[in-house]
Amino acid sequence: MDEPQVLVAGEALIDLFPATSGPIAEAETLRRRAGGAPANVAVALSRLGHPPLLWTRLGDDPFGEHLASVLAEDGVREALIETDPDRKTAHTLVGQDADGDQSFTFFAEKTATFAMEPGAVADETLETVEWVHVGGVTLHTEPSRSATLELMERANEYGCTVSFDPNTRADLWPEESVLVETLDRAIGLADVVKTDQEDLAMLFEESDEDALAAAVLERGPHTVMLTRGGDGAMARASEGAPWGPATAEFGGYDVDVVETTGAGDAFVAGSIAGFTGECDSLSETVRYASAVGALATTETGAMDGLPTANEVGKLFEDSA
Repeated sequence: MDEPQVLVAGEALIDLFPATSGPIAEAETLRRRAGGAPANVAVALSRLGHPPLLWTRLGDDPFGEHLASVLAEDGVREALIETDPDRKTAHTLVGQDADGDQSFTFFAEKTATFAMEPGAVADETLETVEWVHVGGVTLHTEPSRSATLELMERANEYGCTVSFDPNTRADLWPEESVLVETLDRAIGLADVVKTDQEDLAMLFEESDEDALAAAVLERGPHTVMLTRGGDGAMARASEGAPWGPATAEFGGYDVDVVETTGAGDAFVAGSIAGFTGECDSLSETVRYASAVGALATTETGAMDGLPTANEVGKLFEDSA
């Protein structure tokens, strides 16, 4: 039997990092890295031996050319990668705020990156797909908001498992009410949600992990995975899940952290790989996904540290 076909949808963009430590406003040199949460998920899946389709839109410019090259080199399937002749590729400044926490400044308005149109994924494609993953950044504006939600709806109609990572960037949204309404709708269209306690603070008041997980499950998904940074992750699955009902927790791995951009995306890829064949249970999938996420923090940039299946296997087996 052929392995399950995965389709990842959303932004591929350029992350720009300061070449030296300190405030990004004082950086004289920036380093370019391929990024965008869904693109990170797609590359991570490919390195794990599960090359997915990626539906994304690039500008006809040097940044777009670089992204297309990186995705091709990593074996991401290119049938749904579009090039926009009239708009530019989005980019993001990645640095640290005054408290030392990671900060992102998006240059996204009117870019090709968020000009994805509803209906671009053919019915024939969805007939062959078993898993569809989308991120939340494309939901902040039109037409990519409608394109993302329409894909989730049609994926449900075709019986695909739909996973969703809100990846909420509140500063991108025009109004908080639009953010709340849109995220609520997207969660209701998802089967699996990966998030953390901060990401959905505008939608859920629950501060306890178990209460938050229960609140998410009540909206429609059958599985929720909550990441805890370096402290691992927890997951809850209802009776409707193929691997449920079940609960799982894992305390994380001890690795030499260099930079954490993309670690959550790596976790998502690890969970999809786990659920589609690498693992036998929710507990194993949480440990496997945590290994992928941990190894992703050992290099600068969202993609540079993404591990291979062999690297993940070694860390995963050591935790058994």
